[in-house]
Amino acid sequence: MNATIFNIERFAIHDGPGIRTTVFFKGCPLRCPWCANPESQKAARQLQHQSNKCSTCQSCVRNCPNGAILCKEGRIAINREACKKCEVCVKVCPNGALSIVGQEQSIEEIYEVLIRDKDYYEASGGGITLSGGEVMLQWKVAKELLRKVKAEGIHTAVETCGDVPIEAFEELTGYVDLFLFDIKHMDAEKLRNVTGGSLERILQNLSYLTKQKEHQMIIRVPVIPEFNDDAAVMTQIFELAQRFGIPEVHLLPYHTLGIHKYEQLGMTYQMKEQGMTKEELQPYVRMGEQMGLSVGIGG
Repeated sequence: MNATIFNIERFAIHDGPGIRTTVFFKGCPLRCPWCANPESQKAARQLQHQSNKCSTCQSCVRNCPNGAILCKEGRIAINREACKKCEVCVKVCPNGALSIVGQEQSIEEIYEVLIRDKDYYEASGGGITLSGGEVMLQWKVAKELLRKVKAEGIHTAVETCGDVPIEAFEELTGYVDLFLFDIKHMDAEKLRNVTGGSLERILQNLSYLTKQKEHQMIIRVPVIPEFNDDAAVMTQIFELAQRFGIPEVHLLPYHTLGIHKYEQLGMTYQMKEQGMTKEELQPYVRMGEQMGLSVGIGG
């Protein structure tokens, strides 16, 4: 069984407790316009072009067997529909400006990376986190990977948007110590219009997970200007946490660290280019704490 992933980050500290290794799975059911990892959205591999590394030598233009790469006005242009991801351009680029995002790796290959830092996990109270994209879209391979990791006594976490068939959660819950569960909005229509997500399915899955007792739950809220950066919305999310008995909420301030990836992948960034500060979220922290919740900023 193979997983399609786009990154494995060792010594991560924001995706659960302690020192962790985070595996980023490719493919997501949502299309959040603020997404910091746009390469995670499509399940298929993608060609990435970093213009800051490009010398416009046109080796890629001359060698592309599908005519998918052109040079227009002194800049490299890629016809994404014509590109077959054959990697010829990647191999002939002398500067590493072209690369393929997304690769298939077997459970054994990923496991070999995860197990390397077992001593660090044990010393720091850390472990491994499966993230994305949306790992639950590849739940069958994720289940086998988690099973192997749990057999070594390593703490496991899964970050999820929750908008997947409940079958995925039913199969994985026994191998997960911590779910980092995203709640982006409590207005079903706004959530659907902006992200394409189904609030009904998200809440059904959240309800199911909170009834299982073998794992911990943390709600994560990406705080986004003109979307959910609003006291009324945050109150609804905190009330949701209270209702489901989830004592901990993490607020993730909007940032633009991934904005450069959009151009590299031939995508358009639609959000503001001004991020939020942690100080701007302090009123929400106080609000949640007054409601009896433990509220933190960041993961």
